[in-house]
Order: sequence, then structure tokens, then C-alpha cells
Amino acid sequence: MNIIVSEVAADSGGREFGYFEFALAGLPLVLLTALLVVVFGGRLLPRRIPERPADTTADPRERVRTWQESYTADLDAGRLFTGGEGVVEVLVAPRSNLTGRTVYPGMALGDEDLAVIALRRGGIPPTDADAPTGELTLRPGDALLVHGPWDALHSYTESSDVIAVEPSRTLQRSVPLGRGWRRCLGVLVATIVLLAAGVVPPVIAGLLAAGALVVLGVVTVPHAFRAISWDTVVLIAGLIPLSTAFVSSGAANEIAGLVDRFTGGGSPHFALLVLCVLTLVLSQVISNVATVLVMAPVAVSFAQTLGVSVQPFMMALTVVGAAAFLTPIATPANLMVMQPGGYRFGDYWRLGLPLALIFLAAGVLYVPLIWPF
Repeated sequence: MNIIVSEVAADSGGREFGYFEFALAGLPLVLLTALLVVVFGGRLLPRRIPERPADTTADPRERVRTWQESYTADLDAGRLFTGGEGVVEVLVAPRSNLTGRTVYPGMALGDEDLAVIALRRGGIPPTDADAPTGELTLRPGDALLVHGPWDALHSYTESSDVIAVEPSRTLQRSVPLGRGWRRCLGVLVATIVLLAAGVVPPVIAGLLAAGALVVLGVVTVPHAFRAISWDTVVLIAGLIPLSTAFVSSGAANEIAGLVDRFTGGGSPHFALLVLCVLTLVLSQVISNVATVLVMAPVAVSFAQTLGVSVQPFMMALTVVGAAAFLTPIATPANLMVMQPGGYRFGDYWRLGLPLALIFLAAGVLYVPLIWPF
């Protein structure tokens, strides 16, 4: 969103915002938001009990504690889960080729450098007879803990012979400082330097970072494509023509003209207030990126009609466009905390309304002080 606003400002007779310039508005808002949540959050947010607890099984330490109750093996999360290797629990599938095969802890599986570290009969609690040194002739429903390199585990759990209790890729993502974290951190630092120095356009910096992660082996090309949010790409691509149509059809100028006639043509602060209110309302039902794409032409028309700088209008659009606090559908973050917190649709406005008003006041009153008309 910030990149879009910066580019629109430059294309409309203004200038691009500096990399750290957004912090002039963002940092005070972060502090005010944190203060409001700490002081009034407990009073404004209702105490709800989630219908079902949040899923914490992806945490390797939590998973190992569960396994220790189900298997007799001595398991250590720090030793079993590393950046290069991990453990996954699998069940023998019906009509599996493993049925009838005798296995034991420490036994290698195939030629993929995988090993069985624990096993138990399906549906039967572990007993002294299930000692880690004991053998077991497999049948459908039996459970095994398999240890090995992550890539080999991914391939193994995708076979039709076993059913993974927990996706191996989910477990791998939850390992702190997993495979390639140093390379990933280096790419992140280099990207920030490129963006801050303005050596290349932001889109080029992003593409270079993504390409570097693939070249350095942090992610594979298929993983990189799967990580792309294609819904977001299509949404933005579809709204860019809509934003252009606002300008070419004269709709943005018409809205700006109405505000200009209503205010007598001499109140940029009122025009800024109208822009921020419209943006605030729109951002509660569509994403902030979509809101900016729709409202940016209107902001530019306001500035041009009044003959003032476009910078305060664009920064105010950024600030208020981020105030999507009143509904759970306004932004993915709101929806993500809905189930773990047990919140309902009508709970969000209790804390969201004061926060939205703070962002609205910042956009109308504070922003013009830093970026004058």
C-alpha cells in the first residue's frame, strides 16, 4: 500500500516518499495504539471462550510432549528438530505396502536416509512390551515416528503407504531459525538497503530478493510460486484499471468538484476530512490496498482542484487506509485472531472505533503539520 501511494504521489506532480518517511506518521500511531490497547483493551474487548482452542500442534516442542505420552522412546525436541532434519508421525494406510513388514526403532526406511525412532500398535496405549528395542509387524493404523532430512520427509509423507498426522511442511516452518535462515536474513538486509538507498525501484528490489532466495537454495521455484497470494495479485491487477477509470471518466474530478463547491473552494482541511472519512468507511469492507487504489485518484483530484500539494492527501490516505479495525473482514489479521480469541463479528468495533478515530484525527490534523498543503 505504501509503495502504491508513493508512486501515485510522484506521478501526480508530487514526489515519492522516503523509505523511512512513513515512520513520521507510523511511529506515533504505533505508540498511541499500544497505549490504548494496554490501558483500555481489557475493558473494551469482551472476554470470550473460543469454541475450539487454537491449534498449537505445529510447535515441535508441543508435539514432542504429546509423543512422549504415546511412545516409550526418549525424545528430545532440540535434537530431533533442526534446520536440516525433523520428525513426522505417520499412520500405516489401508492397503499399504508396509502392511506385514516387520520394523523396529533405528531401522532405516528405503534409501532416503530416513529412520524409525519409535512405533506403537494403533489404538493401543504404550506398555512395557512396546519397548523401543522391540519389533512390530505392521498393520493398518499402526503409528511410527520417522526421522530424517526435511525433503525426504516431504516425499515420504506424500506416498500412499502412510498418512501424516501433521503435515511435515507445517512442522518445518515452525522450527526456529530453520534451514537457510542466515541466507534469508542476509537477503532481507540487502533488500532494505536497496529500498532505503533508492538504488532501484521497489518492484525491482522485491524481484531481486525473491530471485536471490531461489538461487541461494532457501526456497525452490515450486515453493516460491505456491507462496504467492494469487488472489491478491488478481485483485490488485483488476483494481488498477478501475483506479485509472476514475480519472479518465471524470468521476474523481466530479467528486472533487462537489467538495470544492460545498466548501466554497477554500478549505483543504475539509477536503482532507472528506477523503479520510470516505477512505475509513471503504477500508472496513475491502482490503487497504484496494481502498487506496480506489481513493487515490480522488485524493489527487482534491489536491489539484484546490491547488495544493498532493503529499498530505496521499499520506493521510495511507494512514486512514490502514485503520481497518471495525470488522473482521477488513484485513486478514482481524480474521486470523477471530477464532483463537473467540470473537464475534460485533466485537471488533468496541476497540476498533477508538482506534479508527485516532487514525482519522492523525490523518486530518497531524499529517498536514508534517506535510503542509
